[in-house]
Amino acid sequence: MVRILDRYVVRELLLPMGLSLVLLTFILVIPPILRDVEELIVRGIAWSTFIHLLVLLLPQALSLTLPMSVLLGILVGFGRLSADREFVALQACGVSPFRLIRPVALVAVVAAAATAHQIIVALPDANQTFREITFNVITNRAESNVKPRVFYTEFPNRTIYARDVIPGGWRDVFLADTSQPNQTTVYFAKEGRLLVDRAKGSVALELTGGTRHTTSITKPDEYEGGDYERVLIYLDPQTVFPSIKPTKTVTEMTIAELKASIAAGAATRDPGHVQRFYIQQKFALPAACLILAVIGLALGVSNRKDGRFASFVLGFGVIFAYYVAYWTSKAAASTGRIPGGMGPWVPNTIFGAAGVALFLWRTRSADQPIRINVPAFWRRGEAGQAASGEPGHDVAGSRPSRPIVLVIRVPHLTLPRPALLDLYVSGQYLRIFFLGLFGLLGIFYISTFMDLADKLFRGSATTPMVVRYFIFQTPQYVYYIIPMSVLVATLVTVGLMTKNSELVVMRACGISLYRTAAPLLLFAVAASAVLFTLQERVIAYSNRQADRLSRVIRDLPPASFGALDRRWVVGENGDIYHYDFFDAKKNEFRQFALYHLDPARWGLRSMARASRVALAGAAGAEQVGAAEWTGFSGWSREFSETTEGRVTKTAVKYSPFAEQALPLESPGYFKTDEPDAALMTYGQLKEYVAQLRVGGYNVMPYMVALQRKVAFPFVTVVMTLLAVPFAVTAGRCGALYGVGVAIVLAITYWLMLSVCAAIGAGGLLSPVLAAWTPNILFGAAAAYLILTVRT
Repeated sequence: MVRILDRYVVRELLLPMGLSLVLLTFILVIPPILRDVEELIVRGIAWSTFIHLLVLLLPQALSLTLPMSVLLGILVGFGRLSADREFVALQACGVSPFRLIRPVALVAVVAAAATAHQIIVALPDANQTFREITFNVITNRAESNVKPRVFYTEFPNRTIYARDVIPGGWRDVFLADTSQPNQTTVYFAKEGRLLVDRAKGSVALELTGGTRHTTSITKPDEYEGGDYERVLIYLDPQTVFPSIKPTKTVTEMTIAELKASIAAGAATRDPGHVQRFYIQQKFALPAACLILAVIGLALGVSNRKDGRFASFVLGFGVIFAYYVAYWTSKAAASTGRIPGGMGPWVPNTIFGAAGVALFLWRTRSADQPIRINVPAFWRRGEAGQAASGEPGHDVAGSRPSRPIVLVIRVPHLTLPRPALLDLYVSGQYLRIFFLGLFGLLGIFYISTFMDLADKLFRGSATTPMVVRYFIFQTPQYVYYIIPMSVLVATLVTVGLMTKNSELVVMRACGISLYRTAAPLLLFAVAASAVLFTLQERVIAYSNRQADRLSRVIRDLPPASFGALDRRWVVGENGDIYHYDFFDAKKNEFRQFALYHLDPARWGLRSMARASRVALAGAAGAEQVGAAEWTGFSGWSREFSETTEGRVTKTAVKYSPFAEQALPLESPGYFKTDEPDAALMTYGQLKEYVAQLRVGGYNVMPYMVALQRKVAFPFVTVVMTLLAVPFAVTAGRCGALYGVGVAIVLAITYWLMLSVCAAIGAGGLLSPVLAAWTPNILFGAAAAYLILTVRT
């Protein structure tokens, strides 16, 4: 029979547990949302498929966040009971801490059952289905991977460059085909597209309305070219859609499949440590709900008035300690130092024993805090100082000396400084802000390490490499969570002052809500400046380094970010350059090819090739604008049209040379990174957009990205203006209500931001509106609440 006390305790635990679950799960799925939503919308994916993908991400997150939520829910719920002295009333009525085991056990068992379902049933199917859906989406829309004015090199021996992307294909296409040894064929076409026939298993590039030019490296005097109306270039189907489905890894395998893998590995003398670990993990993680519930009960049953936020901090400390033990045991199990089946149970055993011992100790002294004794030598040192006569102590047989005091009078200057009210509000705000910041940052670290743990334990990554990856990834994490921390801190700070009637007292003293919220707005502006600084000064470099380390850890081919990795470059005047190697110190190219274009008709005016190209003059000289380069051991071809009657023919003039001047850009142009809006500062992107607009290219996606670089940092100011009046209106509901509102607002803002940006990139909304619509809508709501709230 469920008694009143059981129902009351369960209600107290469910609200913070539910909010913790939603918050932690949302934090874990933010990166996939921000990484994939815009690209999927632009590709034309159905909304039902997109929502399905988001649902498939939940089991991976829930299997991790459910045990965390149990601990946080118990600690925060009991923290409220402790702060309100309800435990004192329970003890006065003879209620023992053992009596609270029943409602806590009920919550823990339900959470353990949910975790078991997620990790045993839902997770394997969800992970595999997610990989198959994304696999099919990407392969069915391979042509969408070609971005305007970016060289696409994913097809072997073929490089595609398009000045513009249109529905169903590309406009003004350049294609370089090097599939034949020592031979290069370049195509110029007015339009192009990718023809994919999955039923027949055929893939072809269709080019229409253009010219073709074939040259040989070993026989430079040979040339073949001509016009065409339509040409098909067939590709290997495996490069577009492999015939096999993504293979299952251990995280996608069921228990039966893991056992079959162990049996198959026995033939090759594979002990199957990893498979045995994952089998037991499917039972150990649900049991962690029970273990963490015991720890939460032991730490939460107290008469101290620490409150909910102290419990929140304590909960994250326990979570970090638990997962450190979990990762350590996983490393030991993966390398065979301990049996694989024992690894997942090591942290449960340690924390379970500690939780039982702590709970038994707590039942004997329920109103005593946990004390840590100071070492004896420290106490002896303090006693010695007191006995030896430190200032303020009289030594036996001596008279206290009268100190000489020198008084210097300084003119009194009245400088602007925070008032007592500002210091009080700021202290409350900063405490909650940094608590949320470091807590959410810890969640990112936990989820990322769980993703990289297998690579580390298998030896494909080293500990210093993973540490460097975390260092370079931290600025991006901070960029994500600062707006969320600002929103939570504002809602909770104002909500607590409303609940405790502090705002009523302030109004009675003649202090308006606007004056009370002034420091909060100042902190919001400071956070906005931090976001803009991170975006302009830090994130571009750190993301490049993090991507490089991630590719090394995951054994992926390196991305062509840096200047030394680029082999195809577009000049300032639209010419296309290709080279095999560029020595940035000597300013020297090897196997250099130049394609001088006619932008009006999108064709070749001339082409040149040299075995070596060096900067004219002193090596290493940097110049502004165009520079004179010298090509060695090469040839050039010039194309001109001649008309005979009604027939237009193309004349080709071939000129070999031992040494010839080549007008190219300055060396610094070739040492810059390939343009990428996400990795450019505002000034760089603005200049790049101006160059594209002069050339008549589609600049809509870049204009949206440019406006977002200005609009997004203002999210902290907009959220603060919205949170202050909202917290005053609903502050009586408590701090947890404010956290729940913050979660809803954050989810709405992120989704609106991504959707509007995708719509703007597609040309359906102006760039300014696409970037500023979320701020405008949330700002309008903030203005309405500010004008209607009691100040």
